[in-house]
Amino acid sequence: MIDNHQKNIATFIHLSTFARFFIPFGNFLGPIILWITNKEKSEFIDAHGKQAINFQISILLYAMILGALTIPFFIFGLLGHMDFWNFSNFDNFHIGFHKASPLLFIAGGFGFLAVIGFILELIFIVIASLKARDGELYRYPLTINFLK
Repeated sequence: MIDNHQKNIATFIHLSTFARFFIPFGNFLGPIILWITNKEKSEFIDAHGKQAINFQISILLYAMILGALTIPFFIFGLLGHMDFWNFSNFDNFHIGFHKASPLLFIAGGFGFLAVIGFILELIFIVIASLKARDGELYRYPLTINFLK
């Protein structure tokens, strides 16, 4: 039987990921500290702690991949119209977005995906915390299980 104390700890494990808005790497530190100190108390807390940590690691991995794809498109899109061999025309240098490179639109699309991903992450965290409060197990979507 899962008591209210276990439900509260599991809920706070998920909600502690919002600590990243106040503490660097708080989205990892909060759940890890709560999980390590309470995982021996019940399998329910252990399962929720692993899910929260796995989800945060997965999100970090996805963000790094998205950033690795976005940054080159953005840089080459901005620098695509520059003539690197002619350094004498700096008085006429300007970057205009009226003739934007298609690479900038690709980078913008990746940026839009990042914003959608961030919103979905927040929604999934709230859903997980509500499920934990109700005593149910929750599996985050698109999560790689690093901790089993």
